[in-house]
Amino acid sequence: MDFDAYAQTAADLVNAELTDMASLHDFFGGRVWWTERATERDLSTLRRAKRKLREVFVKGSSGDDAGAVEILNTLLQQFPVQPRISGHSDQDWHMHVTSRGSAVASEFVAGAVWGLSSWLCRYKGARFGVCADARCGNVYLDTSSNNCRRFCSERCATRSHVAAHRARKREAAAAAAA
Repeated sequence: MDFDAYAQTAADLVNAELTDMASLHDFFGGRVWWTERATERDLSTLRRAKRKLREVFVKGSSGDDAGAVEILNTLLQQFPVQPRISGHSDQDWHMHVTSRGSAVASEFVAGAVWGLSSWLCRYKGARFGVCADARCGNVYLDTSSNNCRRFCSERCATRSHVAAHRARKREAAAAAAA
């Protein structure tokens, strides 16, 4: 199992805009097997899980690993992992984290929580991040070699640095004019 990929699905869920079924289908993208089975109830469940997972990122990134663990343990109880081998042909064996017939949201959240829990155990909460650009708020997993990432994307980093540069220039111009 690729725990890092499962952990990334947790960040993707937190950052997703889940306003209606169309946005849920967009979120699932090409994963037709989920899109076809998703219901309004799944949407509601994913929204609740999204809020709890955001709390995990906030607590982890602020150094409150115990708080992040408490939330993850609650989520692991609500969305238990029941691993099974699945395949679409004899050459395509892979692991799923829930039993056959689970609701779409249960399957998705179980994998996300399992991956995020594994990530926390391996790297601690210091590798969880909330974008430093106050206008953004997206979360991310810090995969940098020296744990120095502060932004969810290059776009946010650039936007924030340009804004800071412009603010410094305005301050310097105001000071020179005074």
